[in-house]
Amino acid sequence: MTFPFKLDEKGLIPVIVQDAETNEVLMMAFANEEAYRKMIETGRTHFYSRSRGKLWMKGESSGNVQDIVSIQLDCDSDTLLVRVKQTGNACHLDRPSCFADLLYGELGGTAAILPELRRVIKDRKNNPKEGSYTCKLLENEDKLYKKIVEEAAELVIASKNRDPKEEAWETADLIYHLMVLVEKTGLPLEDVYRALSERRK
Repeated sequence: MTFPFKLDEKGLIPVIVQDAETNEVLMMAFANEEAYRKMIETGRTHFYSRSRGKLWMKGESSGNVQDIVSIQLDCDSDTLLVRVKQTGNACHLDRPSCFADLLYGELGGTAAILPELRRVIKDRKNNPKEGSYTCKLLENEDKLYKKIVEEAAELVIASKNRDPKEEAWETADLIYHLMVLVEKTGLPLEDVYRALSERRK
């Protein structure tokens, strides 16, 4: 097997791992040639532990394995980007992502809310909470369908009225209700992404 990437002086290459459905950055680790070979052979992430000096597979003890969807190489050929389907949590602290501590700025205006909101909706489905609006939508199919139509119409009106603040609010409403629908029906997001890719013209 030929290796199309550059290794550092220790024979390692940084690997950034992202959730294939949400693009959330899950973790960063290092791989050597053997780890990369194992990833290709098994379809699951393998890394090289600098502290332990040995190869390891993500989830080998916790069960939180990462099934590889794609591997990309950066423009300098010295960093790998691996998109995965994550089982359980990626972080050894039992967090969804290793990147949880905010050191600067704020996340309110970023796409970080999408995987977080998805986890909340999924949790409401699996662990219903009394008084939860999300639970009410999940339990009442007709109410959910009606809200999606209603929010779509309100977004059109806000856009036609050239009201940016209202547009943002109604867009958020529509996205939220669509996310609830996707979770309720179990529609695979990869199917949605494939359909979107066909519209990239």
